[in-house]
Amino acid sequence: MVVCVYIPRFELVVAAGDRAKVIRETLAGRALAVAPLAGGDRSRVGQRVGEVSGAAEARGVAAGMALGEALARCPHLVLVPGDPVRVAEAWEAAMRALESIGAAVEPARPGLAYFEAGGLRGLHGTQERTLAAVQRVLGRPVRMGAGPTRFCALACALAASSQRALVLEGEEARRWLAGRPVGLLGFRVQTAALLEPLERLGVRTLGELARLGRAELTDRFGSAGGLAHRLACGEDSPPRARRVEERLEESMAVGDASSGEALKRVLGVLVSRLLARSERRGRTLRAATLSARLIAGGGWRERVVFRQALADPERIWLALSVRLLALPAPATMLELAVERFGPPASEQGALFDETPARRGAHPARLDAHPSARSVRAARLREAVAQMRAVAGQDAALRAVCVDPDSRVPERRVVLAPVPE
Repeated sequence: MVVCVYIPRFELVVAAGDRAKVIRETLAGRALAVAPLAGGDRSRVGQRVGEVSGAAEARGVAAGMALGEALARCPHLVLVPGDPVRVAEAWEAAMRALESIGAAVEPARPGLAYFEAGGLRGLHGTQERTLAAVQRVLGRPVRMGAGPTRFCALACALAASSQRALVLEGEEARRWLAGRPVGLLGFRVQTAALLEPLERLGVRTLGELARLGRAELTDRFGSAGGLAHRLACGEDSPPRARRVEERLEESMAVGDASSGEALKRVLGVLVSRLLARSERRGRTLRAATLSARLIAGGGWRERVVFRQALADPERIWLALSVRLLALPAPATMLELAVERFGPPASEQGALFDETPARRGAHPARLDAHPSARSVRAARLREAVAQMRAVAGQDAALRAVCVDPDSRVPERRVVLAPVPE
């Protein structure tokens, strides 16, 4: 059984300060929306609003809508400055709270997470006690749903109330899922683009989508159509727990050095402090997060993945200082955090390695030598780790022969994740 934890309007609540303020503004009839992130496209056409309140939804404003269209539909729309720094901190705290009860959590996006509940029965007993533990550790109203797959659990969570979770199993869950709106596909990045064409075709529910046929949808929309059909039929991949790593961070109030070359010197101090931390244990840095608190309110945050794992302060500073040019406003505080570590900087090859090249062997035989194979394997592992740091766990896949004699090309070979 998969459990979905959904916190409605998570980014809006964090940006506004607290949930009580959003409720007060909504009861007063004011429509709220998270303002477009600063530092992006300055033209009004390219800017899009973030999460919106219920009053804004009632006036036709939706998350992801262009700013000009949102203001045309609701001229009195109140824009709340986005704060990705606080959102990331609050969501990380929520993830650690869920992991404290033993859950292996897959964070889909801020405010939405999944985990398998079967392994927690030994800790909490019944499923009801597991859901009660989730509510207790989060300490805020959440919507929870449980079903046989992630997508079914998401549909249950969206239909549930904050006081009572919705739990469905087996065929009952699949029959109930058939009557849900096709708009649920918008919660998946791979299928979000199908909402508009499906609406033009008159497809309203997931049951209607399932009756169209998987082959027909795949032929019309490609792999996204096949995935949408599998989701509508109650099929989905299991949750993939996140990889929890040690997090190191350094922050510093910038004072008068809120921009320009002075801010780069502050960044240099943060890099030196981070590399000097004993918790680093000589490891290199593969990915880091640079964030800032802005004088005008809100925050700015950017993830930086280095081209290779680094421990050189000058090279790290050069890679990060370029990102300061995207800072939308003067800052009051600068923060640098390590998101992913690389191998220790002390790892190096042997000084006198007796390889075939050193003995004058033919280049074609280099790969056959054990030393050459180990070097090549180490480089491949490092390349795979770097790709996963940039684009996630599915960035590196390998081809596995399943049915090489099949007449259908798609059945001959499948893609599988490269093992760690």
